[in-house]
Amino acid sequence: MDVLKHKCFLEELLFWTIKYEFPQKMVTFLLNMLPDQDYKIAFTKTFVQHYAFIMKTLKKSHESDTMSNRIVHISVQLFSNEELARQVTEECQLLDIMVTVLLYMMESCLIKSELQDEENSLHVVVNCGEALLKNNTYWPLVSDFINILSHQSVAKKFLEDHGLLVTWMNFVSFFQGMNLNKRELNEHVEFESQTYYAAFAAELEACAQPMWGLLSHCKVRETQEYTRNVVRYCLEALQDWFDAINFVDEPAPNQVTFHLPLHRYFAMFLSKAVKCQELDLDTILPDQEMLMKLMIHPLQIQASLSEIHSNMWVRNGLQIKGQAMTYVQSHFCNSMIDPDIYLLQVCASRLDPDYFISSVFERFKVVDLLTMASQHQNTVLDSEHERSMLEGALTFLVLLLSLRLHLGKTDDEILRAEMVAQLCMNDRTHSSLLDLIPENPNPKSGIIPGSLSFESVLSAVADFKAPVFEPGGSMQQGMYTPKAEVWDKEFDPVMVILRTVYRRDVQSAMDRYTAFLKQSGKFPGNPWPPYKKRTPLHPSYKGLIKLLHCKTLHIVLFTLLYKILMDHQNLSEHVLCMVLYLIELGLENSPEQESEEEESAAGQERCHDSWFPGSNLVSNMRHFINYVRVRVPETAPEVKKEPPASTSSDGLASSQCSRRKSLQRENSGTAQVFSLVAERRKKFQEIINRNTSEANQVVRPKASMKWSAPGATPQLTTAILEVKESILSLLIKLHHKLSGKQNSYYPPWLDDVDVLIHPEIPRYSHGDGMTAVERILLKAAVQSRLNKRIIEEICRKVTPPVPPKKISSAEKKTLDKEERRQKARERQQKLLAEFASRQKSFMETAMDVESPDADIAMEIATSEQHVSEAIYDCVICGQSGPSTEDRPTGLVVLLQASSVLGQCRNSTEPKKLPTTEEEQIYSRDTCAALHDVRLSTLQRYFKDSSCLQAVSIGWEGGVYVQTCGHTLHIDCHKSYMESLRNDQVLQGFSVDKGEFTCPLCRQFANSVLPCYPGNNMERSLWQSHSNKCMQDLVQEVEDLQEQLGTFPVSISSETNLSKEMESVMKDIKSTTQKKYTDYSKSPGSPDNDFLFMYSVARTNLELELVHRGGNLCSGGASTAGKRSCLNQLFHVLAMHMRLYSIDSAYNPWRKLTQPMQDKNPELISEELPEVPVLYRDVSSLLLIQILTMPQPLHKEHFTCIIKVLFTLLYTQALAALSVKCSAEDRMAWKESGALKKNTSGGEKSWEVLLGHVVSELSKGKIFEDGETEELTVVNPDSVEYYLQQFCLPFLRITSLLQHHLFGGDLPSCQEDEEFTVLASCLGLLPSFQSSDQFTSASCLNWPVPAFDMISQWCSELVSFADRHPDQVKALLIQEPKWDLPRLLQLPENYNTIFQYYHRKTCTVCTKVPKDPAVCLVCGTFVCLKGLCCKQQSYCECVLHSQNCGAGTGIFLLINASVIIIIRGHRFCLWGSVYLDAHGEEDRDLRRGKPLYICKERYKVLEQQWVSHTFDHINKRWGPHYNGL
Repeated sequence: MDVLKHKCFLEELLFWTIKYEFPQKMVTFLLNMLPDQDYKIAFTKTFVQHYAFIMKTLKKSHESDTMSNRIVHISVQLFSNEELARQVTEECQLLDIMVTVLLYMMESCLIKSELQDEENSLHVVVNCGEALLKNNTYWPLVSDFINILSHQSVAKKFLEDHGLLVTWMNFVSFFQGMNLNKRELNEHVEFESQTYYAAFAAELEACAQPMWGLLSHCKVRETQEYTRNVVRYCLEALQDWFDAINFVDEPAPNQVTFHLPLHRYFAMFLSKAVKCQELDLDTILPDQEMLMKLMIHPLQIQASLSEIHSNMWVRNGLQIKGQAMTYVQSHFCNSMIDPDIYLLQVCASRLDPDYFISSVFERFKVVDLLTMASQHQNTVLDSEHERSMLEGALTFLVLLLSLRLHLGKTDDEILRAEMVAQLCMNDRTHSSLLDLIPENPNPKSGIIPGSLSFESVLSAVADFKAPVFEPGGSMQQGMYTPKAEVWDKEFDPVMVILRTVYRRDVQSAMDRYTAFLKQSGKFPGNPWPPYKKRTPLHPSYKGLIKLLHCKTLHIVLFTLLYKILMDHQNLSEHVLCMVLYLIELGLENSPEQESEEEESAAGQERCHDSWFPGSNLVSNMRHFINYVRVRVPETAPEVKKEPPASTSSDGLASSQCSRRKSLQRENSGTAQVFSLVAERRKKFQEIINRNTSEANQVVRPKASMKWSAPGATPQLTTAILEVKESILSLLIKLHHKLSGKQNSYYPPWLDDVDVLIHPEIPRYSHGDGMTAVERILLKAAVQSRLNKRIIEEICRKVTPPVPPKKISSAEKKTLDKEERRQKARERQQKLLAEFASRQKSFMETAMDVESPDADIAMEIATSEQHVSEAIYDCVICGQSGPSTEDRPTGLVVLLQASSVLGQCRNSTEPKKLPTTEEEQIYSRDTCAALHDVRLSTLQRYFKDSSCLQAVSIGWEGGVYVQTCGHTLHIDCHKSYMESLRNDQVLQGFSVDKGEFTCPLCRQFANSVLPCYPGNNMERSLWQSHSNKCMQDLVQEVEDLQEQLGTFPVSISSETNLSKEMESVMKDIKSTTQKKYTDYSKSPGSPDNDFLFMYSVARTNLELELVHRGGNLCSGGASTAGKRSCLNQLFHVLAMHMRLYSIDSAYNPWRKLTQPMQDKNPELISEELPEVPVLYRDVSSLLLIQILTMPQPLHKEHFTCIIKVLFTLLYTQALAALSVKCSAEDRMAWKESGALKKNTSGGEKSWEVLLGHVVSELSKGKIFEDGETEELTVVNPDSVEYYLQQFCLPFLRITSLLQHHLFGGDLPSCQEDEEFTVLASCLGLLPSFQSSDQFTSASCLNWPVPAFDMISQWCSELVSFADRHPDQVKALLIQEPKWDLPRLLQLPENYNTIFQYYHRKTCTVCTKVPKDPAVCLVCGTFVCLKGLCCKQQSYCECVLHSQNCGAGTGIFLLINASVIIIIRGHRFCLWGSVYLDAHGEEDRDLRRGKPLYICKERYKVLEQQWVSHTFDHINKRWGPHYNGL
């Protein structure tokens, strides 16, 4: 760190640039001159010269993030150029400067390491709590270093320079053992430190990335020397580290660090040496003692992982779990767990296998558990953790022996295995797969994710599932799912276990595997993880196989099999699974067979010192073990017998037993003492003695520490167990135990000798424990004739059942408990079944969507025809009963304002979202706009009160009522609302606004619609056709209309029911904004309410029609019909409409059914005239008539009203037609009509009627102005078609109304027959004729002579034409041809939208908004959260949602590609309709992939909009507080 001496202006400039923390203008200035080559070199040298000064300034900086970015902005321009980097390296010692600066930087935050020997440790590590590490302040310097190491010439210099390597290893050792965790044994830590983030980031960035950079230059034989250098200095640094922390052979208990970068450097360079450089591994490996030390800490991490997952570290808080997860997580695993496991594999392949195996069990603290005795004491582990730790130890051994990541797999095989493992856990999207496959963390190392091999491997192992929309409303992305053959052949549970961050993912993979086997019929039950054949080992690692063939492992396996068979505690299926896996691995990888005869002869002499004769698993499997001596607590059941003179013992748990060895040498036939710990000590001692003599004193005293057991525990005594089993016999008995049958195993080769020749049988590849046992026995038999013979012998002896254990009183208690539990379980099952059947019958009646009975969902009266009243179930109190006036029942409903109908356009071509300045959308042609214009025109010329009955409103802001079909007592509902109000839980809805969720199906709702206490009888009343003549019925209807106020529920007496009906009416009114209900000129006039009420009925009928696709061809009761509440709604509306009396003089019914006698003299008065009948909307008249009649209505009166209204409708059609024809056509019709006028069917012939209309209208100034839009061809067919199309909308609405009021099905038909079918269904067609000579006029039923009526109606128009000739035609009702409501059509490519809108300026402030959005209903451009457009605390999106959709808005957020829905006071993120090529969303456009429209999703969005189901389908709603 020399003093800076400035010699030129450039140096001075740079100095002050650094001093002021790289001001942006200076950075730009300095970089702009780089194209000049001389300047570039001079500047680079100056930059290097100031490198230490940069580091000091960076450390002191408060804005280190900004400064870091600016430093890298400069350095990346300089150091990415290989030629320049090489020159500076040679001339300015760039590498030395960088390494020294890094070292110096880290030296400022070192602390004493507490690992191992806390008092005397000389090792220092970085303190992860320091700002330097916490804020990643070091990254610009590290990133420069990685950058220059990516150049081969520079990296070569580094790898050849011994001094640099020493310094670098010194730097790396600062991270060795950082962030030490100490297990909390007493109380929970007060403060959970989060330093582990900094520690993992530091190891990855400062140690691993440079390591990967260096490794990328060691790919060929010529680079062997570099590897030797790195390994040499790495080992020296490790030796220094072991000395500094005073490490001998036992790691300190209850400590773990996840950071061993030196070990990992060593491991990764070893791996490269063997894989790419053909180096002989043994030439670079250290001696045995060093290997023993090297394996301890990585093994400690594996054991600690198991402890953490067993909840033994729970008092250290969640952060310790976080560390365990990060260690195996995809971005870290190949720099952490993979090198650790590889290093352990290397150690295992070179060390004594018995030593290694016993070390593993000792580290995992389960040595004491591995005894044949049924009871034991474990001095280092609580019994509740024993099982999971044993599982952990065995699983670790399986991983160690199965993984081939560094032991012989090619890169492509590794990629494939990684991908299969990830896909087996869960279906994955393309981007998450890219993220989850461990990548080389060094960006410069040349392995690019998404490379060709990635795509080809992906298409080989997975199928693409296109993005779909699930019924539950959750959006599915495009997913990749494993192919069937991958599940069949490549599913590798070992790889899955290695790569799972969460334990539940292993279960998820197994569940998916199970589902695959069930589906493909390969295995019906619960399968075990399949055994997968491994790729062959690289010759350098052949020693790893010795682990499978060592006596220690065989004793452990034998012991565990015995314990499982005898049902000892703390064992699980997982343990058995792993035991069998290890046995199978041993059989798959057996050393060359010795000749069997010689082996059996020599067997007797050779079994002096141990349980098994040799170390080969194949022969040890058949070796019978007769007696075992065990150490047990005095209370154990085994202590009954005195030991016979000639026995031996197993004391796997104690080191004291080793003393007895000498005594038992004579008893050659029996098994011997065996102690894991003692064996390990002995082996270690031998090695140490070989190397040094002074290490003895250190090791000796530790042996006795094991058994300073506290006095409270029962004393251990020795007992003799009679075993008389071999591994083979235990396996066969296990098969019986697993199958639950005696003698279930039968050797398959007795039936079919081929099995032995081709042992790879598919039926053994998937299955449960029994399959695994069968597979192992078959492999054992294939490998040795003796084994085959012994298996047959064992099967011949009928195996006695497992000896029953003496039942102690404690066990008896547990058995009783079990029985009691069983009984309780049965009782519970019975109750549940009963409940389920009750629920089922309720569901069938309540929610039967498919049933043809399209009546209100609640009617259960179908089963009890004679009961006249409708019965309802209350979903809160569960009682059933009729709805009464005192205790009314109501339907759970959601009221919402809707402008969907108003969005219909009269063109079939959908409107496009504008994406250029030229394209604009005008709302002039929408349904809502045209209705508005019509009403205001009528109001100009006619009397207000009559105008308000000539049309319907609610095209915009109409109230739509929908129900889930469940009912409840209204008083129950009130108490339910109270309880919701007191519930402090955060709900997605506002109880104060009356919102709630249905107590049964949780559907969103905000009101209750009272059920009218009617009976079901009126439904059958109308079936008997009455024979009254038309005139009588017309009179009856008129009389009924006169009896106003006589309503079955009299209004004067306030009953509960009438109160509820009033309150629901208030709800309906307040659902929509005032501007959508007030149309009258005099505010608050009753005519307004009248109009609003029948328009609610109209809105609901029209919307149901839209949901059925705009026509009734499909017929039947659609789901919309099934859950419809129109019947109840009608009763509520009718009750309120009867409060307004219609002055009999103005009753439209009179005008329709009686010719007026006198010409009224009133017309001359000042008042505006009434609206002429021909200008009135017939559907509105229908609703007014029906809703002002006393309920329930008789079918005959309903039919009568329809017949009368149809005559008016038909006349309107003729009038509209007459205006459309040319003058010549009119003349022709007039004449031909006059000719046929007096024929018999004159009143039912359109020609005659049209002629009459033309002649009547000719009296005024109606046909005068010449501009008529002419019908193209005026032939009889086209006229007939025109008339039918004109009348159809009315027929559809009427049929729906009849269907809801009187039940009965809607007939289905072809589109061209719709008119005739509906007409006959409504009773307009007396007898159904064949369709060829059918005319629409045959449906007419005139109550009085047709020509008189028509003349009267036309005369009104004539008198109007005299005053306002320009308006006559405009007001004639035209043929309504509305297309279904649609959202705007979006372009194929998202870029089209993005380019136009993200630069578009706001109309208010002319700035580009921060969050632009566009309305998908009308195409308006809005600012999301924009303050510029705020009006009275409402932001623009919320305002627009009220103006455009009466509270419902659908907006596309331009900068995020997602759609948000605003519904009233809530909003939700709906998802995106634009997906990339792999079917994934790109929210916030983070990945920057090209996006394309997903038509299916857009259709779903449109469907939810039209059907008003946003509230039910989308779950995540939140309040927007008008801020969007």
